[in-house]
Amino acid sequence: MPLTRPLSTSGERGKIDGSRKNSASFMPEVLSPSTESEAAEAIREARAARSAIVVEGGGTRSGLGRPVEAEHVLSTRVLTGITLYEPQELVISASAGTPLTEIESALAKYRQRLPFEPMDHRTLFGTGGAPTIGAVAACNISGPRRIQSGAARDHLIGIRMVNGFGEIIKSGGRVKKNVTGLDLVKLACGAHGTLGLLTEVTFKLLPQPETSATLALHGLDDAKAITALSIGLTSPFQVTGAAHLPAGIVTPDATAMTLLRLEGAHGSVEYRAGALAKLLADIGTAEILSDEGVETLWRQVRDAEPLSEPREAAIWRISVAPSRGAEVVAALKRKLAVRVFYDWGGGLIWAAAPSDGDAGSVAIRKALSEAGGEQGGHATLVRAPVEIRSCVDVFEPLAEPLMRISAGIKASFDPDRIINPGRMYAGI
Repeated sequence: MPLTRPLSTSGERGKIDGSRKNSASFMPEVLSPSTESEAAEAIREARAARSAIVVEGGGTRSGLGRPVEAEHVLSTRVLTGITLYEPQELVISASAGTPLTEIESALAKYRQRLPFEPMDHRTLFGTGGAPTIGAVAACNISGPRRIQSGAARDHLIGIRMVNGFGEIIKSGGRVKKNVTGLDLVKLACGAHGTLGLLTEVTFKLLPQPETSATLALHGLDDAKAITALSIGLTSPFQVTGAAHLPAGIVTPDATAMTLLRLEGAHGSVEYRAGALAKLLADIGTAEILSDEGVETLWRQVRDAEPLSEPREAAIWRISVAPSRGAEVVAALKRKLAVRVFYDWGGGLIWAAAPSDGDAGSVAIRKALSEAGGEQGGHATLVRAPVEIRSCVDVFEPLAEPLMRISAGIKASFDPDRIINPGRMYAGI
């Protein structure tokens, strides 16, 4: 058992960002169980000692969410390995600490992939380590392809986890239509580890396409760009990426670039690219890109790389109805100095704001309220100093009835608030 000594109730508690801490004198104990049973024992010991723990995978997303006040880090770094891979069934299971690169390497041998193109936060956070498959599930991490294939949650079909009682729970399985009663799989995906420690996850897969091509329109303003993206997404041509990079975002002298990605068989992609270019002719002349540089460009969009510098800027992820994207940004720019770009056809706005004060929290949510109308929207503070994330709403504030429900769900899985307490909302 990896616990070298009993967990103590007398240790100093401090705010932990993953493996990082806010006090030089505070050294959290790192617990690294090598089996699911050992993880369950560690959580039972923590509960008996009333010692909170923060869950850590590869440490690449340590700044995501509210800082956690805890004495211990529970790491999945030893819980690794692919436990099931059936290429013919397009399904894979792996222990939570398995590096994403290991998953992708195994899938590449059979020309398969995770459909939702998970984001890599290392560029944004300036972290090392390796992203893990457990964190992808816990945080519902997706990328540009979500607009066509769905989110991580839509492809997660099975989990094993340890709740705050130290109980091992299994939910879901190897096929999609196997849910009876509470759909714990969907509940845990996106809960940021607040309901328990994921120990194994199972995902449905998709085949890799033969090829891809990206249509690029240059020099469009935000409103025209979103119109072009909407035309592409509502066309029959199966667009798998729809992003707009305003002027000066990629490099200071770069012109605005509007991107529409197509994937599939060679002949199909060639035909659809030509047909879509004709459909967009009234808006602008589309250049068809298909070289390796396009893959780099989509990785930059996926990882929000255009906003990674300067490091001191706060980074927001704002979700709105795509038709409202340009309107929300215009309202926001009247209140705050921000740099932005768009993904998901204009429905996802990445924004960099000054990190002083509340990092633009009030201004951003007011802009959403003013421009969102009945359709509304929500904003998540992805990157900001610990001090700011401790005192502002990192995730979209919940109405009182929803907050009560969330607190009740947390209490049913982790009544003593042992695992990732306060990661999403204070007091939960």
